[in-house]
Formats: sequence, structure tokens, C-alpha cells
Amino acid sequence: MRLDKWLKVSRLIKRRTVANEACDNARVSANGRPVKASYDVKVGDMLELRFGERTVKVEVLAVADNVGKADAAAMYREVL
Repeated sequence: MRLDKWLKVSRLIKRRTVANEACDNARVSANGRPVKASYDVKVGDMLELRFGERTVKVEVLAVADNVGKADAAAMYREVL
């Protein structure tokens, strides 16, 4: 699944266009390297998202096309 779509489905970023812009501006990295929105997300990937001063590191636990709001948080695990 594309990175921008995964970020939207997991609800880490609200809209796919915003996720796309974050990738274009090198604010998202996978496994330690900046990636584009077309990056193919796989289970076990370590993603790092930078929102201004805040940085969120997550490990991908699941990849699914349709996920309910209650189950979205189960798609990733925050890493400190």
C-alpha cells in the first residue's frame, strides 16, 4: 500500500493530500531514509513523521485498505 494512503487509513494524518505534501517536503522517513508518497509500506517498517517541533516514530503492525476508526490505532505501535 502507498505510504500516503497508509498514513490516512491509520489516521496518523487526516487527509491523503496532507500526507502527500508531508512526503514531498521530506517530513516522513522510513527505516531511516526520506521516502516519497509512493513508497510501498510493509509490516515491520519504522516510520518517522515530523510535525514542526514534534517527531513521532511508529512501527507498522498492519496494512489494510479499509479500517474503522476504533481499529486504526492497531495498525501501528509508537516507538519512543
